[in-house]
Amino acid sequence: MELIRGFKHFRPEHRGCVATIGAFDGVHLGHQAVLRQLIAKGKEMGLPSTVVLFEPLPREFFSPNDAPARLMSFHEKFHALRDLGIDRVLRIRFTPGFRDMTAMAFIHKLFVEGLGVKYIVVGDDLRFGRNRSGDFDLLRKVGKRDGFDVVDTATLQFSGERVSSTRIREVLAEADFALAERLLGRPYSISGRVIVGQQLGRTIGTPTANVELHRLRAPLSGVFAVEVYGAADGMCPGVANVGVRPTIGDLSKAILEVHLLNFNQNIYGRKIRVVFRKKLRDEVKFDGLDALQAQIALDVEQARTFFDL
Repeated sequence: MELIRGFKHFRPEHRGCVATIGAFDGVHLGHQAVLRQLIAKGKEMGLPSTVVLFEPLPREFFSPNDAPARLMSFHEKFHALRDLGIDRVLRIRFTPGFRDMTAMAFIHKLFVEGLGVKYIVVGDDLRFGRNRSGDFDLLRKVGKRDGFDVVDTATLQFSGERVSSTRIREVLAEADFALAERLLGRPYSISGRVIVGQQLGRTIGTPTANVELHRLRAPLSGVFAVEVYGAADGMCPGVANVGVRPTIGDLSKAILEVHLLNFNQNIYGRKIRVVFRKKLRDEVKFDGLDALQAQIALDVEQARTFFDL
């Protein structure tokens, strides 16, 4: 799958495609239905499929402190789209200049001049351009004039409720990982490269692999029994903490720390995927390292029991 890194990297071969635009946070079952519809239309028309994404997300740009927690980093989203069979991803940097672009200028620069789009599928609640003045009706009107079709997405229902990123965030906050898996079409996980941390875990007997979350906020918090892939062949059970480590000095941004059970190898620099299976407790502040160490020992035993080790 090709990544187009903004308007400056448009090439003549990028013109002529079917496209969709949105956040696609989580690439859940609802998103997957839209993307498969797009891929099928592309094959029918003999055109590549293109997904247009913004970085940062518009809500993160306008209100970084109030934006919803991301289900996925951009890197995770890119790989999920690739696995579905999307041909191209166009990543547009959301900047003050882009924010001030008129709706008509946006349509022309992106869909007409840049992509030469022939078919677009979007949500009928789409808003774009300066002051959110552009909408689905305007896009469809321009499409009729300039020769591309615009259709709206159908809402996917699961057990009588709408599948949405918002609903999945609620489910993750409740630690209902079985329901999250059904809504996503796969287990909820966080992926990233293992980085060097403060190595405090080694001093208290529970070394951890630290992974940057690459998002303003995490969609869950606490201590969890997890499955880890990428550290070794197959699955490694572990205990993960997602949070700001209040006992040893609050961090400005949450990180993911994983202690692998029955494992003692150097995995710095390795990319791992952490699948969340059961919440063990909330993250709390303890009265010193001794109390923290005692609780971690209990967390490890709970995880061992969960995995029947």
